[in-house]
Amino acid sequence: MIRPALGRQHSISDRAKTAMREYLNNFLGNLDIVNSREVCNFMGVSKLSFCPEYGSKLKEEYVLVKHLPKIPDRENGRKCSACIWFNCCNDNWQKVWAVLKPGFIALLKDPFEAEPLDIIVFDVLPPSVGNGEGRVSLAKETNEHNPLRHSFLVSCGSRSITIRSRNKTKVRDWVAAINDAGLRPPEGWCYPHRFGSFAPPRGLTDDGSQAQWFVDGRAAFEAIALAIEGAKSEIFICGWWLCPELYLRRPFLAHASSRLDNLLEAKAKQGVQIYILMYKELALALKINSVYSKKKLVAIHENVRVLRFPDHFSSGVYLWSHHEKLVIVDNDVCFIGGLDLCFGRYDTYEHKVGDDPAMFWPGKDYYNPRESEPNSWEDTMKDELDRKKYPRMPWHDVHCALWGPPCRDVARHFVQRWNYAKRNKAPNEQGIPLLMPQQHMVIPHYMGNNIVEDENSTVMDDAHKVINRRNSSSSASSEDIPLLIPQEADGVDASNGQLNTNGSNDYHGQPSRTSFSFRKSKVEPLVPDMPMRDFVDERHAVNLEQESFTGVNPIDKEWWENQERGNLVVSADETGQVGPRVACRCQVVRSVSQWSAGTSQVEESIHNSYCSLIEKAEHFVYIENQFFISGLSGDEIIRNRVLESLYRRIIRAYHEKQHFRVIVVIPLLPGFQGGLDDGGAASVRAIMHWQYRTISRGNSSILHNLSDLLDSRVHDYISFYGLRAYGRLSDDGLIASSPVYVHSKVMIVDDNTVLVGSANINDRSLLGLRDSEIGVLIEDKEFVKSSMGGKPWKAGKFALSLRLSLWSEHLGLHSTEINKIADPVIDSTYKDIWMATARTNTMIYQDVFSCIPNDLIHSRASLRQCVIERKAKLGHTTIDLGVAPKTLESYEDGNVKGIDPMDRLQAVKGHLVSFPTEFMLEEDLRPMFKESEYYASPQVFH
Repeated sequence: MIRPALGRQHSISDRAKTAMREYLNNFLGNLDIVNSREVCNFMGVSKLSFCPEYGSKLKEEYVLVKHLPKIPDRENGRKCSACIWFNCCNDNWQKVWAVLKPGFIALLKDPFEAEPLDIIVFDVLPPSVGNGEGRVSLAKETNEHNPLRHSFLVSCGSRSITIRSRNKTKVRDWVAAINDAGLRPPEGWCYPHRFGSFAPPRGLTDDGSQAQWFVDGRAAFEAIALAIEGAKSEIFICGWWLCPELYLRRPFLAHASSRLDNLLEAKAKQGVQIYILMYKELALALKINSVYSKKKLVAIHENVRVLRFPDHFSSGVYLWSHHEKLVIVDNDVCFIGGLDLCFGRYDTYEHKVGDDPAMFWPGKDYYNPRESEPNSWEDTMKDELDRKKYPRMPWHDVHCALWGPPCRDVARHFVQRWNYAKRNKAPNEQGIPLLMPQQHMVIPHYMGNNIVEDENSTVMDDAHKVINRRNSSSSASSEDIPLLIPQEADGVDASNGQLNTNGSNDYHGQPSRTSFSFRKSKVEPLVPDMPMRDFVDERHAVNLEQESFTGVNPIDKEWWENQERGNLVVSADETGQVGPRVACRCQVVRSVSQWSAGTSQVEESIHNSYCSLIEKAEHFVYIENQFFISGLSGDEIIRNRVLESLYRRIIRAYHEKQHFRVIVVIPLLPGFQGGLDDGGAASVRAIMHWQYRTISRGNSSILHNLSDLLDSRVHDYISFYGLRAYGRLSDDGLIASSPVYVHSKVMIVDDNTVLVGSANINDRSLLGLRDSEIGVLIEDKEFVKSSMGGKPWKAGKFALSLRLSLWSEHLGLHSTEINKIADPVIDSTYKDIWMATARTNTMIYQDVFSCIPNDLIHSRASLRQCVIERKAKLGHTTIDLGVAPKTLESYEDGNVKGIDPMDRLQAVKGHLVSFPTEFMLEEDLRPMFKESEYYASPQVFH
C-alpha cells in the first residue's frame, strides 16, 4: 500500500510519506480503534489526543505536580530509586498525565481518564511581560536546589503552577512546546488584540461568523427556546438573575413546556450536559434569591450543574456583580445582550402596561420594580401587584445571536469563568467538573500590525487558500482529526511570519452541527466577501469600497421586514423584532479582572471599543443604555471616557461644519423601588444625581460644556430621550401610564457598526475592575443602498435593519413609513420626525397624567405638593403619578368641557418622549448623612 512506483528517489520518498500519512489518517479517523487502551499505550497518547473539538495533539506524557488535592486510589510507588538516599520525591508531588492542546494543558489521572483533574487555560498576557524581544512567556524553566529535580513554571491568569519532569531535556521540550502552543499566530490567545480584548476580530474571511439581532423579550426568548430544544451535547447559561419558572413563550397556559426548568429537564434527560453560572448576590442589597433558583435547578436532573459566584466573605468582593447574560448551545450558537432569563423581561414592541386576565405575565412576572420588589420568589404564580390598580413596567431590550468563531470565543470566556468559580467554590465536588475550551480558529493574518499594506503582499490570500484546503484523496480529511504526522511542505514556520499548517484549527474543522436561522435573508451579496486589511488596526477607518454590496434599496424593497421566516419565529405579527442572519465581522469584548475571571490583568475592551467607535464615527451615534454616567477629561471621580469621546467628536464636527448627530435613549427613572421623595429612595436619587451630572448639571456635564461653544445649537448635535407607554389596566378600568424601562446596551454608528452586550455606560460596567460584562462589536460586510446626510450611503444590513426596527418602534411608524427615517442625519428625520414626536408625546402625557419626572418640577417641595394634589383629586395613583382622571377638563368658547383621556392619548405615536433635563434642578440628589446610602461607597451608584 505504501510502496510507490519506480521513479526518482526524492519523488519516491515524498510519495511514500504522503501514502503513509493518508494511511495513518484513515486509521486514526476510527475513534473506536484510536481510543482503545492498546493503541493509546502503543502510541504514548491519551483519549484526549483524538478529540478534534479540542484541537490538534501537541505534547503529552507523565509529569509531577503538587497543587492538586490528594488523588484517590493512587498507588504509592511513584518514588524513584534515589529516594532511599536523597528523598528527592516529596509526598506532596503526584504523578499525572499532562496533555498539551493549542489553548490549554489538561492534567489527567491517567491517559484513559476522560475527566481532567485540572485545566490550565492560556490567558491573555500584557505585552510588557516577556523576554525583552516582544515575546510573552507562558512557561519558563526553574532552578531547583536539588540537582535531581527538574521543573518548569506555567503562568496562566492569576495562577502559577510548578510542574516537574524526568530530566532537563524534557523540561526544555515542555517549555518550548507550551510557549509555541500559546503564542504562535494560528492560535494566538496570548497576543494582544484590538481594543485589548482577549478575542481577536473574526470574519475577515468566510469563516462562518454570523449575527442576528432581536428586539424585546418575546423574539429573543423564542429564539433561545428553539436553540435549547435543538441542543445535542451541552448548554452553558450565565446570568445576573435567573428564574427557573420563566416561560419563554406566551400565552403561558398554552406553552407549559416552554418554562425554562421544563426545557432544561427535557434536554438533561436526553443526556445534554447543562452548566449554569449564576451571580451570587449580597442578600442585603438585592432580592433576586439565587439560593432558591439554584435549589430548583439542581433538583431538575444530575446533568444540570449550577455554580453561584463569588463567595463574598472569602473573596472580599461585596460591591461588584457578575452582569453577563449568556446562553451558549453546543458551541454552535450563542445569545448575548441585555436580557436575563428572569421575570419582568418578556415583552413585545407594544409594551403593554396591563394584563387582565393574566395571560402573558403570570404571578410575579407581572413586574414593576418602581412599585414593589417581592420579598420572596418561592410562590411565583402569586401576584405581587394588584393588576387593576398598578401597571407593569414595560421592558425594552436588545439581544443578538452569534454563530461561528465569535460564538466559540464567548464559550471560551464561559469556560474560563466556570473553571475559576469551580476552583474557588467547589474544588473537591466531583459532581462539578472542570471544562475544556473547544478548539478555536485564529486566522493566520492576525499577526498584529505586521501586515504590510502593499500590492505585492500575499499573506492574506495565501492564508485564505490554506485555511480552505481539503485533502480530497483521503476519506478522513486533515481537518477532521488532529494529525500526528505533520504536513511538512505546505507552509513556512509561523515564527518567520508565515503560515505553518501543522495542526488544523479552522472553523471548518469543527464537528458539524445542525445550523438554524431564526429568519433568513432573501438578499444575497452579489460578489464574494473580501478581506479587509485595516480591520485589525483601530487607527484606520473602515474601507467600504472593498466590501460586498447588495444593490437593493431598502426604501423600495422593505427588505428588513420581508425576511423568510420559516417555522422559527414566534408569529407572523412580529414585525421588525427579528433581524436578518448575516455574515459579518465580529469581535467579542469584555470587562473582567482577577476577582471576576481570574485573569492576570484587567481587561476593559468594551470601554476601549466604545471610545474608539465614537471618535471614528462619521455621521451619527445612536445609544440605548440602562445608565448614562461618564466623565470628561480630567474628571477624577468618573473614570470612563465615553462622554469625553462624544464631546471631542461633536466639537470636531462643529469646527468642520459637519452635520453630526448623537441620540441617547435611557430610562426616565432608575428601576428601583421608592417614590422620589421617600426616605427609602436614596439609591434612586443617587443614580439620578450621577446621570444629571453627566448630562446637564455642573461643570462636568456635556450640555454645560457644549453650550459655552455652541449656545442654542447644542441640540443639533446631541439630545436625550426616554420611553413611556399607556393603556387600560382592564376592559373598563383605570387608564395608566408607566415609563418603558430601557434596559438595552446597544450603540449603532453610521448604520454599519453595532456594539451590543450586557455593559452599561458607567464605571461599574466599563472599567473592568468592577462588574463583569461581555459584549460583541459587529461590523457589517454586506451592504444595501441607503442615504446619509442627503447623499448616497452604503448601509450595513445588520446595523441599518436594527436601527430601523428600533426607531419604527419608538416613533410608532408603520412598515410603509420606514422610508421617512432611512436617513438619520437630515433635518426632516432628526428634527421634523424624531424630535417633534418626542415633544408632542411628552406634552400629551403631561396633560393627561402630570406624570413624574417632568421639567416643571424643580424641587422636592414642589414634587411633594404635586403628589398630594394629584392623590387628593384622583383618590389613587401610582408612585410616579401614572393614573389618568376619568375626564380631562378643557376650555372651549369660555366653557369647561370634559373629554375622555383616551381620546387625547390617541395622538401619542410610539413611545418616545423627551428626557426631562430640568427635573429636580434645585435639589442636591446625593444621599444625606441620615441615610444609610450616605455611608456606602459612591462607586456603588456610578
